[in-house]
Amino acid sequence: MLREMGLFALLTLILALVPLVMAGVYVIRPTERHLALMRPLSLAGLFAAISGCVLGVINVLKFVWTRDLTAETYRVMAVGAAESLVPVLVGFACLTVAWLLVAVGMGRQGTRV
Repeated sequence: MLREMGLFALLTLILALVPLVMAGVYVIRPTERHLALMRPLSLAGLFAAISGCVLGVINVLKFVWTRDLTAETYRVMAVGAAESLVPVLVGFACLTVAWLLVAVGMGRQGTRV
């Protein structure tokens, strides 16, 4: 599936991983600086996931607009709609795990003080 993705979809998935990596850094070294970086990186991951989904929906609508509505068109439309949800799923899953790691890091920071 990754081979069939376009450049924007791949960049969306990579950007979704950035907050997860930063959360891993925060778990290892919980500092205020790392925590401060988590907030904007989380927003970037969230916006990337949403924009990746919207781009997929736009592509599906463009496909439908340029074709006659047949059974094959509906099949391709369903597959395209499902693929459009992949960036949102990956992005939200990475953000969920990232913030769980931040919670662990905050617990570790509390025991150090």
